[in-house]
Amino acid sequence: MTPRYDEVTARLRAIELVKGSRRSILGLAGSPGAGKSTYAETLVGDLAAEGHPVALVPMDGFHLAHAQLAVLGLTTVKGAPQTFDIDGYLTLLRRLRAPSGRTVWAPRFDRDLDEPIAAGIPVSDETRLVVTEGNYLLLDQGPWATVRDLLDECWFLGLDPELRRERLTARHVRHGRGPGEARARTTGSDEANARLVEATRTRADAVLELS
Repeated sequence: MTPRYDEVTARLRAIELVKGSRRSILGLAGSPGAGKSTYAETLVGDLAAEGHPVALVPMDGFHLAHAQLAVLGLTTVKGAPQTFDIDGYLTLLRRLRAPSGRTVWAPRFDRDLDEPIAAGIPVSDETRLVVTEGNYLLLDQGPWATVRDLLDECWFLGLDPELRRERLTARHVRHGRGPGEARARTTGSDEANARLVEATRTRADAVLELS
């Protein structure tokens, strides 16, 4: 049975990973709106404030640019697995697993622009724990199946589905969508992606139930 963590247990485990003999990569998977980004930012921020050498590298930096989604006819399913540069993400994970003595620059995702930004996140050579978060870290289809092998651990973030959808709709509104469009996005492509992600829960090392 997959272990269940609360936030205290999860934090203690993250500190163990930081103190390991080599750099570790911790994945945080979960459905859209489950709170991955907020939790990851809080965890990394708290550890960094205590002097631990950690970095956060979200998978969202590998979204395809909107212009390319339009060319490929994928605009309406943005956020689905086929709308990411999975090969680029795998290459970055491999580089992060083998520190070279130089800073590695990772892309970030700008939610206001709704676009990826190249070389926006520095990961110094001294970093001992890299936290990466995204929907599909546990997906076992096509090249995505390789991601799990490049992570030392991967936790699945669980959240009540109704609360998750409420938060996701509110997020869409904050980023410029009207209420109707936000609800349609949440119950449409986002919910389809959520069903795909939920099916990967059993591949996690632990399930983290957020309050």
